[in-house]
Amino acid sequence: MSPLSRHAALLLLFTSAALIAQQPAPTPATAPQPTTAAEAPNRDTSYIDEQGTAHVTRVVPVPATISTQAQLMLGRAVPDQAPPQSLEERRRLTDEYTALVRKAWDRLCPNQLVEDKIAGVPVRIITPAGEPEANRDKVLLNLHGGGFNSDSGSYTESIPIAGFTKITVVAVLYRLAPEHPFPAAVDDSVAVYKELLKTYKPDHIVIYGTSAGADLTAEVAARIKQLALPMPAALGIFSGMGDFARNGDSIALYGLRGFSGPLDPPTSQPHDGYYVGGTDARDPILSPIYSDLHGLPPSLFVTSTRDMLLSGTVNLHRAYVNAGVDARLVVFDALTHAFWYDPLLPEAQEANHIMADFFVKQLGK
Repeated sequence: MSPLSRHAALLLLFTSAALIAQQPAPTPATAPQPTTAAEAPNRDTSYIDEQGTAHVTRVVPVPATISTQAQLMLGRAVPDQAPPQSLEERRRLTDEYTALVRKAWDRLCPNQLVEDKIAGVPVRIITPAGEPEANRDKVLLNLHGGGFNSDSGSYTESIPIAGFTKITVVAVLYRLAPEHPFPAAVDDSVAVYKELLKTYKPDHIVIYGTSAGADLTAEVAARIKQLALPMPAALGIFSGMGDFARNGDSIALYGLRGFSGPLDPPTSQPHDGYYVGGTDARDPILSPIYSDLHGLPPSLFVTSTRDMLLSGTVNLHRAYVNAGVDARLVVFDALTHAFWYDPLLPEAQEANHIMADFFVKQLGK
């Protein structure tokens, strides 16, 4: 089977599982229905109301600047109205998807994966095949994505990075919201970091994550500074944000899959209220954009132009730059949130190599 056919099969398998799981009871006649081809707008419109809110439609072709596989992904039809998904369904489907994608990454990046605990916190330790002796005094600490309420990244963020860096990755299985809101995930991650400091020099440790894990990486860095602990060699903040009090522009434009799928208009409520809990949304650890960012280590930010957290990523990057941090930013064209999870996308391979190369260079200083 060709790579493109395998990619189509992977998309079909996950999409089918998701759609089957989400089949609702009979839908009331008054419930919003998915937009049909006949109803879809065929021209651009723009109206700005008295509050400055834009009411717009856009007709956006799939660009030729991306791979054939990425074009296939963007062209996948997803209804703009969908039944609500329970947390239980979300977690089950996420687990099914990550188990499936793990197999593909394992083939590309052979490894040994061990389930363990560090400082009482569950972790996955991924040791890449062929790890050289010179790298065994280094470690990468992964804080996975999944919206703070599930685990979408402890495989998909750790296996390729371990494989491309040839350095062991420790993925923290921190406590999840809403059962455990902020600061539980920060506390678990800092506990693991403090324990790693007993074995590894701080300049031999990197902390990184995607989506919620990117948010958590920035939160943990702020907490490390607050505790006056030694800083790691580098940070990786991939499609994240540092401000739970204010929504950026992109979250009103894109959903999880970019232009496709359901998207609710943003509100003035704090982002991810189930994670924020009763904490002030401008708390400098919860929302590190409000903290003193001076003295943080070199940091790599990665996002894409159809990423719902594009604004969050670039706003936090700018805050790092303004604080004098060596902060680099890579933005991919047209791709969606956390696209580097997909082992069959050429751009995902490229993004993971960019991340891995940055980590290796920082650890080699």
